Amino acid sequence: MAFIRATGKHRRADRPTRTTRNVAGIATLAAGGVVASVASPALAATDVAPAHDTGLQQAVVMGDQLAGHVAAQADAQRAAAESAAAQAKAEAVAKKQADEAKRRAEAAHKAKVRAARDAERKRLNTFIAPVADSYVSTGYKASSSLWSSGSHTGIDFHAASGTSVHAVGEGTVVEADWGGSYGNNIVIKMNDGTYTQYGHLSSFAVSVGQKVTRGQQIALSGATGNVTGPHLHFEARTGPDYGSDIDPISYLRAHGVNV
Repeated sequence: MAFIRATGKHRRADRPTRTTRNVAGIATLAAGGVVASVASPALAATDVAPAHDTGLQQAVVMGDQLAGHVAAQADAQRAAAESAAAQAKAEAVAKKQADEAKRRAEAAHKAKVRAARDAERKRLNTFIAPVADSYVSTGYKASSSLWSSGSHTGIDFHAASGTSVHAVGEGTVVEADWGGSYGNNIVIKMNDGTYTQYGHLSSFAVSVGQKVTRGQQIALSGATGNVTGPHLHFEARTGPDYGSDIDPISYLRAHGVNV
């Protein structure tokens, strides 16, 4: 006699049906990204199959791998950003240092040029006495009948005939000829626009139009013109002609000559 399987709500599903339900549950959990020990009533009511590789396990592993990859990528991006920021900061510091070094170099160069210019100006503005190792024997504006104006328009330096006479500074010769009561005389237009005169010379060493330098020999002293003995007559003038004289002592001292 054949036995027929009982039917009813307590009838247990056959094995193919249980397997289908398990796979469906796992697929649902995997698709929803759920990682937990949660099962549907159908799964809870069935026997647990022996442990083996399932879709849920693969999903969990893949999720862990993806999370690790994203974290590693974020770390790499953060490290790259920090490196770029550090490089930008280093470049900014280097540029600032380079700009500062350039500024200091330019300032040093300007200071050097200024110092050289000042030194040259001082050199050009510093005169020497027209006769070396001498002294003033007759002062400026001294009164005497020897001079047609009634007073001395320059100063006299003690000098024997043939003594070397020097240009007190740099300039251009505008006169080198006989000058009446001055005898043989030289007039030089100085670089600052003033004029100097050297009188009673015995001979010339320069000619009109010639440029002279500070200390250059321009003549030899003598006793030509209106004199009582050999000496050098020296005048400082604002112009090339007689009557424009200024105090030669103050003039020479203002240019560094101790007389």
